[in-house]
Amino acid sequence: MRRRSHARGVPVRRPPVHRLVRLYAGLALYGASDALLVRASLGLDPWDVFHQGLSRLTGISIGLVSIVVGAAVLLLWWPLRQRPGLGTVSNVVLVGLSLDATLALVPYHAALAVRVPLVVGGVLLNGAATGLYISARFGPGPRDGLMTGLHRRTGRSLRLIRTGIELTVLAAGFVLGGGVGVGTVLYAVSIGPLAQFFLRLFDTPPARSQAGLPASSAAGSGPIMAGTDGSAGIRREAPEHRVVDTI
Repeated sequence: MRRRSHARGVPVRRPPVHRLVRLYAGLALYGASDALLVRASLGLDPWDVFHQGLSRLTGISIGLVSIVVGAAVLLLWWPLRQRPGLGTVSNVVLVGLSLDATLALVPYHAALAVRVPLVVGGVLLNGAATGLYISARFGPGPRDGLMTGLHRRTGRSLRLIRTGIELTVLAAGFVLGGGVGVGTVLYAVSIGPLAQFFLRLFDTPPARSQAGLPASSAAGSGPIMAGTDGSAGIRREAPEHRVVDTI
């Protein structure tokens, strides 16, 4: 990125360390935001519904499922002639690790007075994290790369391809037992405007040029929902039969 010196009005190049900090802060916060949505237990974004469903099926943490799914999606780049960047590979690994780490620190609370702010905060943080790591310009996430690769190979619109992919993973995740609820709807209607706002806020020229693209979908959710019932006590795991609690 270039910016102008206030002293002479000449462009100077920002050191790469600023972009690296933006990249890794964004990815870590993305995983943390996904964990907040899991702990809210009011519905996840489409990819996280899929990850949570696979986690319930396999018995491994959703963070690890996210890493495995991200790596599998990255393999699909090969026939699409997509080239991953540092941000792509970092996305696969770091989001899932951050997600599981945050879940280990944040307990589940059954009270709606706690869970509603968690879902709202999770969506807001997800938008900010998206703006951070995309504006670093180290390559798209594996799922976004799949979307843009299919767009180039098929000639179909990004909106159509994104919608098709996310409806597919949402349906598959729902069948597997992933959590769909009001949080899913909130995420769907707000993440695009939020991501665009934060891309403009962090204000790098390439980010501005991409501000109209669909928001990134990264990894995951948390470990398998386990436990006993829906009492108001604080627990490290949400009740298994309440992957999503209704209001």
